[in-house]
Amino acid sequence: MALTSHLLVVLLGIAVPLLFFSRAEGGEVGVCYGRMATNLPDPATVVQLLKKNSITMVRIYDTDPTVLRSLANTGIKVTVELTNEELPSAATDQNFADQWVQNNVKAYYPATLINGVTIGNEVFKEASQLNSQLVPAMTKVQAALARLGLADAVKVTTPIAFDALKMSFPPSEGAFRDDIALSVMSPMVNFLQETGSYLMMNIYPYLAYLSTPGMSIDYLLFRPNVGVVDKNSKQTYFSLLDAQLDAVYYAMEKLPSSSLRAGGMRKLTAGGGILEVKLGESHHPTRGHHGVGTRANAQAFTDGLMSKVRGGNSGTTSNKYNRLATSAVGTPHRPNADLDVYIFELFNEDNKPEDEQDFGLFYPNQQPVYQVDFVHGAGPVQPSYCTAKATAGDAALQAALDYACGHGADCSAIQPGKPCYKPNTKLAHASYAFNDYYQKNGRASGACDFGGAGTIVNQAPSGESFGTTTIHSTVYTSGQP
Repeated sequence: MALTSHLLVVLLGIAVPLLFFSRAEGGEVGVCYGRMATNLPDPATVVQLLKKNSITMVRIYDTDPTVLRSLANTGIKVTVELTNEELPSAATDQNFADQWVQNNVKAYYPATLINGVTIGNEVFKEASQLNSQLVPAMTKVQAALARLGLADAVKVTTPIAFDALKMSFPPSEGAFRDDIALSVMSPMVNFLQETGSYLMMNIYPYLAYLSTPGMSIDYLLFRPNVGVVDKNSKQTYFSLLDAQLDAVYYAMEKLPSSSLRAGGMRKLTAGGGILEVKLGESHHPTRGHHGVGTRANAQAFTDGLMSKVRGGNSGTTSNKYNRLATSAVGTPHRPNADLDVYIFELFNEDNKPEDEQDFGLFYPNQQPVYQVDFVHGAGPVQPSYCTAKATAGDAALQAALDYACGHGADCSAIQPGKPCYKPNTKLAHASYAFNDYYQKNGRASGACDFGGAGTIVNQAPSGESFGTTTIHSTVYTSGQP
């Protein structure tokens, strides 16, 4: 991670707070395990912490032998890094690349489940003198993996900071900087397509929020909001992260390519599917950053991010986040794209620059900074329900009811003559719709706001204020969608 005061050339949209929630599909959430601190637990203890919290995916910033040995036989997927310092040698010397892969990947695999190699980290930002060597280094490491029969199991990529884009809003105008678009990004995307890999982006939405006066914090934190419309595509974005991801997709599509084009755009396919974008780093600070860094905001962001990554309605996985009741998943521009993310980071690290020290999920003593459940998402895991507030007023309830029914809630049971139509009040019908929407959105806190008209309760509601939802939707009485 490298923060900068020069955040974005073009800012990412302004929204005013009101309604409502975003959408997502099933993916996987991992963590970045950095070690720039004086008081961290030893790697073996860290691995026990990972297992205890059901963390199944880890990114490290080197190939430390003790760390890699500690991760052996755990089933935890590991992405390792060929550092910026090693990159020039890998770019110019195939023998170096071969030996590096032998010593740092093959020597540990498959006991340690290494599934990715990142070539450098934020090279365009941190080591721009290496820009021209980046793709050659990726190519040589890929060739080394292929020689050892590991090219299918271990993918090569490079983490790119979001300011590699010169334009990011509206998303449809997303474009890479002129100094890297043709010379580096175009051949890189070709390489990623040809090898079945993915583009890794480091995206911190709060940076765009800080640089965009008037932007709704709800738009940043995955909470209900009115959305931001892309003037070109006419698509509405309900989360800043979705807008940023689509800016990346559009930027890739604008790159010249030897691949086929459709509608004047690059066909971003790898093995028949969309070229995937993974988040190599993303999170929200728990302190500082002009007051936006708080534990409450960090937990809200993490909650929303996990719900987005693990949400969806495809039915392809067994966890509850795979039942999101929206008509589309992924992002507005790439509705079927999965998203994997590495949360930055596992620990607060006191040897980092001051503005990077407060992103950890855990303190060095292994106590959580706030509660996160990597199986079910952020926040405590207990039955919960969403009901309408009697104080909200008919106009607010009607607006929220219309939104819920139009964005995935199954409102057929509260139609005239149907089992849950009575009592025929806005409050009862809104409570039914709110709860259906909330449960199908993985009980994410932001899915029960409805512009302030909803509230979360931990006991199954009953009576007129909830209609007969708990009778006719008995699956909700356990707190599961």
